[in-house]
Amino acid sequence: MKIGMSAGCVYPLPVDDAFRLSAAAGYDGVEVMVTNDKTTQSVDALLALSDEHQQPILSVHAPVLLLTHFVWGRDPQVKLEKSAELAAAVGASTVVVHPPFRWQATYAEKFLEIVRKTHRDTGVEIAVENMFPWAVRGRSVQAYAPGPDPRELDCDHITLDFSHAALSGDSGLELAKAYGERLRHVHLCDGATTGDDGRIFDEHLLPGHGIQPVAETLQHLTAIGWQGHIVAEINTRKAKNESERFAALVETLEFARLHTTPADLTVASR
Repeated sequence: MKIGMSAGCVYPLPVDDAFRLSAAAGYDGVEVMVTNDKTTQSVDALLALSDEHQQPILSVHAPVLLLTHFVWGRDPQVKLEKSAELAAAVGASTVVVHPPFRWQATYAEKFLEIVRKTHRDTGVEIAVENMFPWAVRGRSVQAYAPGPDPRELDCDHITLDFSHAALSGDSGLELAKAYGERLRHVHLCDGATTGDDGRIFDEHLLPGHGIQPVAETLQHLTAIGWQGHIVAEINTRKAKNESERFAALVETLEFARLHTTPADLTVASR
């Protein structure tokens, strides 16, 4: 089990800083979030950063956020295919993708077929991430088709995000158990806001700073011998300086190391 750091942890800093800070903090590798930054779209540039900082690229997050709407065009299928091709070229095993938006009717109808074909063509696992209902003027709105929970999809690989679980009113631990062998990737973070609060503020708190059973989930995955990647995806945009941001990254990694150490080794080290 490797513990990586998403480039989203240092957004809006460029991906170069993500590799640098991930290496300095001691992470096992980086998840590249494809954005408008051309470096995140370039195989050569990413491999150069990986080599310079000795940080393997563990995974790629497809450009499915609203702020990346025009990256690689507007066709969500093309975005996913290009993300998988990029992942394969840089040696990443996983692409994280969100469920289709409801207004992407054609894509939604063929989503699972597209996901499976992309996996077959590239050998990269396409791990569909759990999302959450949106709230508009205090009313819950289903933005995803068929919904925000991968349990509603017959997909082969899943990403678990604790902040999204909080907003959905779900327990990350219960989701991990329900996903079973389909769980291939974890976004390590936390959340304190639930959908009942009438907000869609995706907090991505440091693990242990919210209401999710993050420690228990990591311990459970360790106990069952889970072999996916755990990737920190925390929000550090409020950090006053690099030292404060770096401290948050180190704290997150230490949390992950603590709760993924097998119980017998923990006892033996005392």
